[in-house]
Amino acid sequence: MGFSRGMRKASLVGAFFVSALLALPAQALCPAPVQLVEQRVAQVIDGDTLRLADGRSVRMIGLNTPERGREGRAAEPFAEKATRHLRQLVEASDWHVRLWPGREAHDRYGRLLAHVYDRRGSNLEAEQLAAGLGYFVAVHPNTSLVECQRAAEQQARQAQLGLWRQAPVVRPQALRQGGFAIVRARVERLERNRGGIWLELDGPLVLQVPARQVEAFDVAALQRLVGREVEARGWVVDRGRRKGASQARWLLRLSHPAMLERP
Repeated sequence: MGFSRGMRKASLVGAFFVSALLALPAQALCPAPVQLVEQRVAQVIDGDTLRLADGRSVRMIGLNTPERGREGRAAEPFAEKATRHLRQLVEASDWHVRLWPGREAHDRYGRLLAHVYDRRGSNLEAEQLAAGLGYFVAVHPNTSLVECQRAAEQQARQAQLGLWRQAPVVRPQALRQGGFAIVRARVERLERNRGGIWLELDGPLVLQVPARQVEAFDVAALQRLVGREVEARGWVVDRGRRKGASQARWLLRLSHPAMLERP
C-alpha cells in the first residue's frame, strides 16, 4: 500500500472496500461522479491519448500505456494493441465521450488532462487497465480515482493479462534507458534534505520524494522501509552523464504515495 497519512489509518472497512472493488467487473469501476459534457472524438492517438473534433488533445488521467513507434524507434510491446482497444471502446460509444477534467487541467504539452467515459458511463482508463493494456499511475493533484484505477490494474495483474503475462517489474540493475518503469529493490538508506526525501536502493537507483510532495507522504512509514523491499513506479531519469561518480545513475521521482508499495 502507499504511505499517505490517510492510508496509515486504513481499517478492516477499507480493506473490505478494496476487495469489493477487485470483485467488480471493469465496467463498474470508477463511476462518473456528476453529469459530464459530451465531446466528439476525431482520432485515437495511442492507448491513453485522444484528439477531439474541436482540435484539443486529451491525455487520460491515471493511465500510462506503452509508447507507439515514433522517430525511428520501435513500438513498445502492446502499444498497438492498447491503441486498437481504446479505438474499439470509442467506436462502441459512437465516437463520443464524456470528460471529467482534472484539478490540474493541462500538462506541459498543453493537452487536456481528464478522466474519459463512454456513453454508458464506463471509465475508459479502468477498461484499459483491467485489460492489462496500461499501467496505473498517480500524479498529484489529479488523484480522485486512485483506488478504483489501482483495483482495475490489480484485476489484470492477478489474471496475468496483457502486459502482466510476463512480469514487467525489474531490478535497478536491469535498467537500460530512461522512461516509465516499475522497479523492485531493497531500501538501503533514507536521507532528508532541502530537495526532499531520498530513498537509496540496493542498486543504481534512488527514489526521490520532492520537497513539494513530502506533506502527502507518511514520513515515519517511509523511514520504516529501510531494510525492506519496495516496488516503485514512475519515470526514470538517467543521471549517468552528470558530475558526481558516487551518485546512483538512475533517479525516479515519486509523484504520489500510491506510486510506492510493499510487494
